[in-house]
Amino acid sequence: LASGDIKNNAVGANLGGFFVALTVLGIGLSLGGPSGYAINPARDLGPRIFGAIAGTKGLFDGSYWFVAPILGPLIGAVLGVLTYDWFVTPFLAKKEG
Repeated sequence: LASGDIKNNAVGANLGGFFVALTVLGIGLSLGGPSGYAINPARDLGPRIFGAIAGTKGLFDGSYWFVAPILGPLIGAVLGVLTYDWFVTPFLAKKEG
C-alpha cells in the first residue's frame, strides 16, 4: 500500500512493480524454506489439489496444508491493509490540486 499511495510520495509509475517484486522476493527469500513460499493462495492451492488428484499420500493430513498457505495470506492481507489505514493514512498530508 505504501508503494502505491499517492499521498505517501509514491514511487514513479515505472518503479511501482519493481518495488512490489522486491517485496515478494524478500518475503520468499526469508520465509520460503519454512513456508514453501506460501504467500499467494491462488498459486499454492492448485498444485496441492493436483497432488491430491494424482494420488499423493498424506497430502491433506493435518491442517498445515490449509492454515499457512491459504488462511495466513488472506488474514495477513486484511490485517496489513487495516493497519496501514489506521496507523499511516491519518498522518499523511493531503494532496492539493
